[in-house]
Amino acid sequence: MYIIVGLGNPSREYQATRHNIGFDAITRLSDDYRIPLDFKKHKAICGKGMIAGEKVILAQPQTYMNLSGESVRELQDFYKVSPENIIIIYDDISLEPGKLRIRTKGSAGGHNGIKSIISHLGTEEFPRIRVGVGDKPAGWDLADYVLSRFSSEEQPVIREALGKTSEAVKSILTDGMEPAMNQYNRK
Repeated sequence: MYIIVGLGNPSREYQATRHNIGFDAITRLSDDYRIPLDFKKHKAICGKGMIAGEKVILAQPQTYMNLSGESVRELQDFYKVSPENIIIIYDDISLEPGKLRIRTKGSAGGHNGIKSIISHLGTEEFPRIRVGVGDKPAGWDLADYVLSRFSSEEQPVIREALGKTSEAVKSILTDGMEPAMNQYNRK
């Protein structure tokens, strides 16, 4: 079993912002694999289903970004899943919009949601898919930038990235991390 968690902030005001790309990825997985997000448990909106023959739990934590680890820890404890089977999807400002970067482990890199997860799981060793949202323009406050929406020019790139994210999750489940990284981390 795998738990696939997309990071974001709950409430309408944050919908479709750069920081909520993880939520958008979970919605895309829900649509692609017909897994309804139909129950709220473990401080998250969740769905239970199958992807490529593997049981999965999809989750969108409702704790706000900097407390995401609370939800992830509850999910891990309830489903008895090791950190290697918890895939976290989140935004990355150091990647250009639409680029994916898959890793098996790593530091938080300044991302408060990942900091919280590392703190609650007690390890940096869990798979993650970082989705590029672009670097903040000069003169912008970082918080304002990640809470901004994508421009009309960026939206097709982001839609394509969400499709690739869905494919990458399937690749991780069927082929493993190494082949998925080789395929999706290309320049």
